Amino acid sequence: MKFFRNWGNRKPEADIESVYVSEKFGVRALHIGSDTIQSAMRIARPHELEISYTRSMMAFLLFNSDPREVLMMGLGGGSLAKFIYHRLPRARTVAVEINPRVVAVARQFFQVPPDDERLQVVVGDGAAYLGNDKLRADVILVDGYDAKSQAEAMSTPAFYRDCARVLGDAGTLVVNLWGGDRAFTTCMDRIATAFDGLIACLPAAKPGNVAVFAFKRSPGQPGWDDLRGRAQALETAHGLEFTRFVQELAAMNPHDAERLLL
Repeated sequence: MKFFRNWGNRKPEADIESVYVSEKFGVRALHIGSDTIQSAMRIARPHELEISYTRSMMAFLLFNSDPREVLMMGLGGGSLAKFIYHRLPRARTVAVEINPRVVAVARQFFQVPPDDERLQVVVGDGAAYLGNDKLRADVILVDGYDAKSQAEAMSTPAFYRDCARVLGDAGTLVVNLWGGDRAFTTCMDRIATAFDGLIACLPAAKPGNVAVFAFKRSPGQPGWDDLRGRAQALETAHGLEFTRFVQELAAMNPHDAERLLL
């Protein structure tokens, strides 16, 4: 395992603010305060999604294939921001990251592009950023973990209510949760309350992470045939396993033989 000199000196485990980078078998990884991999990039394919939970989070495209305003809570190594930047040219993304060292590492080692008209990285508190009454988004992606667990400020009832307020009528909130987190059920309940129960879960291919989708309004109980058709088109366009996403949506969500019941 290679550690980069500028950012990779291992720090005491108690220093939860440490940010360092490792590299192994052609994959570069970001660590924040522990050996846990927070983000990863295959060096030969820097704009693809290496970690399965990030791919699962992109399943929101099954319900909105052409978002124009994307808001990200947490940047990490910028995997999702880069994927959207290169795959969805009509989308404008604002990523809010509280740790300026994470932003510096993402741009130095993970090829996150500089700010332009389609990508803006804001250093600040994501929960506070949502307090802007004029803020609007089609999709909000929340991936706010520190060394130990999900950031508390981005899992409160007020935070999820603010997400619902910011989203447009057809908007979708996507939250990365860790199934083994002791607060998993609490977060699920809070999301469901803020979105009137209009939620769906998608387990990542690697067991543990669960992508939670919350809808401002019902996606219309889409039929499986329709979802499979969308999945095939999206898979061709973006190279992600959307067909598997459709299959897995039945694992944790109400459904019948014909449709997803949302």
